[in-house]
Formats: sequence, structure tokens, C-alpha cells
Amino acid sequence: MPLSASMVKELRDKSGAGMMDCKKALQETNSNMEEAVDWLRKQGLSAVAKKSGRIAAEGLIGITVKNNVGSIIEINSETDFVARNEMFQNFVSTCSKLAIESNEDINALKNMSYPNSDRTVDEELTHNIATIGENMNIRRSELLTVSNGVVISYVHNSVKDGLGRLGVLVGIESEADQVSLSTVGKQIAMHIAATSPQSLNIEDLDQDLVKRERQVLIDQSIASGKPSEIAEKMVVGRMQKFYQDVVLNEQTFVIDGETKIKDVIKKLEKNLNTKVKLIGFKKLTLGEGIEVSANDFAAEVAATAGI
Repeated sequence: MPLSASMVKELRDKSGAGMMDCKKALQETNSNMEEAVDWLRKQGLSAVAKKSGRIAAEGLIGITVKNNVGSIIEINSETDFVARNEMFQNFVSTCSKLAIESNEDINALKNMSYPNSDRTVDEELTHNIATIGENMNIRRSELLTVSNGVVISYVHNSVKDGLGRLGVLVGIESEADQVSLSTVGKQIAMHIAATSPQSLNIEDLDQDLVKRERQVLIDQSIASGKPSEIAEKMVVGRMQKFYQDVVLNEQTFVIDGETKIKDVIKKLEKNLNTKVKLIGFKKLTLGEGIEVSANDFAAEVAATAGI
């Protein structure tokens, strides 16, 4: 029977295997659908669909900087063991490079051709799931771009160049020497990794977060016996302390313990005798926001093995 695109799609829907794997299975079995399913099972490729429901909260953060653009991506696996797998590491590293061209669009990234293969990124992901035996997920992808300056990357506790559990990008606009900018930028990236700011400037801070914090502080003052009008006045100073905790430019630089980040930039401007502007940052921490079931993968394996 002649091979058709609809047959490949049908087999993919049945098996959960990648498009190219389904095409090969049909070619190997003369387009016999049932035999193709069995062929995929024998290759270990049809179990992907069953794995897709399992929680993937481990994995790696990958970072790539190319010219004036930096990409940061999170790809999850079920266990930390897989994060040490060379195949998985290569996949994350490759995706972080491709992400520079995908404009933070995960679907666009998945549809890109995977280098040195006849698969798309999504099909390569499916292939890796089948080969390694764990669910995996391309979860987040973000970019940081400067028009004239540097993008600096930092990976905390890296397992390989550009790969780790926490990654930071920092963008600095300036015509100054890039080596000087990168030195301070790296220190600021390390500061961000340690302090987890919510925004670059006060005006960029999520207004719902600001309103919620302000109301909590007012309620605390009233609960302590302060009249509401006094509580309203007290909250002004306490909100400044809040900004110093969560806004990067208002934070105290962890490197020296006394200078605000915005003053670090001013000092750099003075030393380099040219304008320097910290334009933004990106920070991803592996697994943040993922709800992990108590019945995790390790427990599932133990239960299956009767341990």
C-alpha cells in the first residue's frame, strides 16, 4: 500500500512516536498499520505517550549568548539522573542555541529543524523520551537583546558550559569596552542569582504585587494598634524597604554589601567616562512553579520493583 501523510499522522496519534519514526515504521512494514505499531513497540518508541503524563520537574537550564542576543531555556526531565545524561545535555545545549532564532516561541522552536538530523526539535524530543525512558518537556524560553553593548550570562553550579540548575542573563547598553562591562555584568548576574529580584526598576514591578504588599503592611500596623491614618503614613517607609528587597536597582550589591546596584552602574559610568545603562535581566531557576506530586518518579520505580 502506498505511504501517505495521513497514515503517518494516524500512526503518530496511535503511538505517540515522532513523525520520522512513524514514517520509517510504515516503510519497514509496507504501510501495514498494526505491524508498524508493533515495529515501534519493538524499537521502544511507542511508550512515549504513556510517559507524557508523568511530572517532569528536574532537568537543566541552558544559556547561549551570540553577539548581542542571549537565550535562556528550561527543559525538564523526571529525574536529576537524566540531567547528567550526555544525550540530554546536548539536546538542551542545542535548543538554547536554536532559541535565539525562535523569538521566545516554544512552538516555533519545536518546529525548527534539529541540526544533523532529519527530525524537527519536537521529533528529536520525542526520540529522546523514547530512548532515555523519561518524560521531558521544553518548558520556557526567553531572550535578552542589547542594541549596543553586552549580554552577560551566568550559570550557577554548572554541570557543563552553559548548563545548570539556575541561569541568569544581564543586558548592559554602552559604547564602553566590552571587557570592562562584562566584568561588572558578571558580578551583577551573580548578585541576581543570589537575591532573585522581581524587576529592574520600581516602575516595572508588578502593580498587583505592590498593592498586595502595601495592604499587608497597612493591616499589620492597624492590627498593632495604630490608627489608620498613622498606618497609611508608616507604610511609605516600609514600602521603601520592600523595594530594596525585590527591585534590582534598589538592592544592595552582595559583592560589597553597601552599594546599591544603580550606584554600581553610576560608578562604572564615571570610571569608563561614558554612558552605561543596565537594561534588563532574565533569571530561570529549574522547576520553579511546578507542583511535584508526593508520588514522584523514584517512588513509582520503587513501587513497581516491590521495594
